[in-house]
Amino acid sequence: MKVILGADHAGLELKEHLVAHLTALGHEVTDLHDEALEVDYPDMAAALCSRITDGSHPLGILVCGTGVGISIAANKIPGIRAACISDVYSARMCRSHNDANVLCLGGRTLGPEKAYELAELFLSEPFAGERHARRVEKIARLERRD
Repeated sequence: MKVILGADHAGLELKEHLVAHLTALGHEVTDLHDEALEVDYPDMAAALCSRITDGSHPLGILVCGTGVGISIAANKIPGIRAACISDVYSARMCRSHNDANVLCLGGRTLGPEKAYELAELFLSEPFAGERHARRVEKIARLERRD
């Protein structure tokens, strides 16, 4: 699976673990690394999400301290359905029911092993479509204010 990852300073260490882990599993990983290391989470969310909305990457993973701030920022971008996740069930459901295209994780709230598990579920779970597609379209209409 092709996936893009990014983090602010608080999520950098966990993001680095995820990049190595997902690459070792054979995923095509793009790492949005910022040399300044003090990139603000709204800026990283915008950079990563632009790669999803332009079609170059189907899915992304963002990491900040809690995952909350970066998910709020990402969800301001039309076409992005970001989910801040910390449990297995939600990782599955955000993909299968909500067609989430960005997983947001907390670098200060999750250890690498849990993050690996959540990322692997996020990347492998297909969108269920059918009645869920109707609901995802309603979310898109909210963005457009139809």
